[in-house]
Amino acid sequence: MASRLYAWARWMVRRRRWVIATWILVLAVVGGLGTALHGKTSTEFTIPGVEAQEAQDLLKEKFPPAAGGVVRIVVAAPEGKAVTDPARQKVLDGVLRDAAKVDGVVDVSRPAEAGAVSADRTIAYSDVRFEDEAPEVTEEAKEELATAVEPLRDAGMQVELGGSAMLPQTEAGGPAELVGVVIAFVILAVALGSLVAAGLPLLTALLGVGVGLLGTMFVSGFVEMTGTATVLALMIGLAVGIDYALFVISRHREQLADPDVDWEESIARATATAGSAVVFAGATVVIALAALAVTGIPFLTIMGLAGAGTVLIAVLVAISLLPAVLGVFGERMRPRRPGRKSGRRNRALGSWGLAWARGVTRTPAVVLVAGIVALVILALPARDLRLGLPSYAAQPEASTQHKSYDLLSEGFGPGFNATLITVVDTEEIPQDQRQGAVTQLRGKLAADKNVAAVSPAVPSPSGDVVVMAVVPKSSPDAEATTDLVHRMRDQAPEVAAAGGALYVTGQTAMAIDVADKLGDALPLFIGVIVLLALLLLAIAFRSVLVPLKAALGFLLSVGASLGASVWVFQQGHLNGLLDVSAVGPVTSFLPILLTGVLFGLAMDYEVFLVSRMREDYEHRKDAAGAVARGVSSSARVVVAAALIMVAVFGGFIFNDDPIVKAIGFSLAFGVFIDAFVVRMTLVPAAMALLGRRAWSMPRWLDRLLPDVDIEGARLPTAAPAPSAEPSRTGKRAPRHEEATRV
Repeated sequence: MASRLYAWARWMVRRRRWVIATWILVLAVVGGLGTALHGKTSTEFTIPGVEAQEAQDLLKEKFPPAAGGVVRIVVAAPEGKAVTDPARQKVLDGVLRDAAKVDGVVDVSRPAEAGAVSADRTIAYSDVRFEDEAPEVTEEAKEELATAVEPLRDAGMQVELGGSAMLPQTEAGGPAELVGVVIAFVILAVALGSLVAAGLPLLTALLGVGVGLLGTMFVSGFVEMTGTATVLALMIGLAVGIDYALFVISRHREQLADPDVDWEESIARATATAGSAVVFAGATVVIALAALAVTGIPFLTIMGLAGAGTVLIAVLVAISLLPAVLGVFGERMRPRRPGRKSGRRNRALGSWGLAWARGVTRTPAVVLVAGIVALVILALPARDLRLGLPSYAAQPEASTQHKSYDLLSEGFGPGFNATLITVVDTEEIPQDQRQGAVTQLRGKLAADKNVAAVSPAVPSPSGDVVVMAVVPKSSPDAEATTDLVHRMRDQAPEVAAAGGALYVTGQTAMAIDVADKLGDALPLFIGVIVLLALLLLAIAFRSVLVPLKAALGFLLSVGASLGASVWVFQQGHLNGLLDVSAVGPVTSFLPILLTGVLFGLAMDYEVFLVSRMREDYEHRKDAAGAVARGVSSSARVVVAAALIMVAVFGGFIFNDDPIVKAIGFSLAFGVFIDAFVVRMTLVPAAMALLGRRAWSMPRWLDRLLPDVDIEGARLPTAAPAPSAEPSRTGKRAPRHEEATRV
């Protein structure tokens, strides 16, 4: 691999203007397609085949009005007043008449007639039902409805909007995320010692992310995609794009510190060595994200493929556009010749990495035991992991969704926001037995210890489907509500015995079904990822023990990150600091997503760190020294890369969307733990204990696996730098007339 990338990089450098122009053209073309042909992103996480979705499909087929999206208008009277006072009732009636005229609305309930007024008559609600399902209700219709309710506010009443059609769009690119990019630039400037060199990773990463995001927008015009998929693509693409460029540029500048190395030769060698590690590490991220398809869950598959596509573009940018850009800067990328101060700083940086490696490897067994115990303690909260999707209580406190949730809980009880929809298919039940079967079912549901109320049965026009609303006593995120859903479904055999079919659906039931499906898929996915890690690292390092050690470290990182997520989002610690509106179950697809993404990123650091050890071992055959020198030579870059990822992911913690917030926190924490505890501490300790055995492999396995040579052992001998550089006229200029170095 290294030899081919060496030749490839030389080709890119010599045709640098064409390469840069091609990437700009690609950005323009993909940007035009993405802008002109993009589709609408979905706000719902659904899985075909689960019971809640089957019920929705049945309603859509046989009882379309019951399947439509709902915007719930929640009204609260001023303190000490009633919403049913004649003057306020008159305003409310006028608003509801206007709401019925909104495009797509098929029904508007009247609070007094529907029993939708609280016992103290201070809070009421009206359901505005649309013809289309919730994800299909247009933003224009919702905005028109929001305008229609303004007279209620003018009359002194509080008005908030909730319901299934009011799920907010997931967005990224706000000020908090930009802070992460600024921090990344500062880290790059410190790590590379040059503002120009620090700007290049950001420039190339932003171009790659632009192509990836615009391409994702284009694809959204043809497949259904959640807004979280685009945010994930931005999050991962930006982080790995910066890191991959950092690895190549730092290797380039490290080589240029030798005045006898030609800059073109250095670009080719940096791309061949660090670039090989980028290709290999990037491939692991791409494969890990694409492996989300094994879950069989469409929205998760699309999410993984969107992230994988952006990472693939980041790899291509790092091995094609970046060498071309470095070729444009040429000699100007050479570090300044070290003076007394800079020389001391460089020696200090190298000494720090060497001192850390020696400290870790001095008592490796103690370091290993202490590190593993600490990570296990961090992972302990994960024992109580509960999966779900955030309710409106998790939305920002200033949002209308959160306020409507609070008003409904205050007026009608905490379980009102968890209303479950019972759907009974009575087509096969004899006509004379239908009413009795439904009445009996309603009585059993009402008798449940966690049911506050059951609505009267509402049959479809044909009478083949009957719908009942069940209001729990517990909130949507409570474990008691999940147990209630399972008990309700336990009534299905009795309904089936009568010839019918029973389904439980609604937002809460859908969230429970998605969580169950994803929970079942998690063990299989982790197994696939671990086997993948073993195979890829065995190919990269011609070793059996190194992959085993890496896989175990990866599992510790995932466990610690999940434990921290449970501790914060499920148990409620640090809520004020992280602006978490309400505790609740961990986002259902977070463990699978975290496993896939963190696996790829963990393998990044494993490859970059261990490949330097392997490179040193190949040249010196000194296992103990290779560990210390490998850490010393790569510590600054790995630390900088990890801090950049933490900064980029950490910026998303302050996103208003609770799902994006949880993903950002989990990835930032996971990367921090994996880079600093596992890779920089436990890996050197384990490698010191293993010694030469770390690089051993059975002969039969060695013959089976391909030899990819990511260390560049077979590269040609480096050519010395010319004594003079070409001037603008094409003639050689003396050394003292070279371009200013940075």
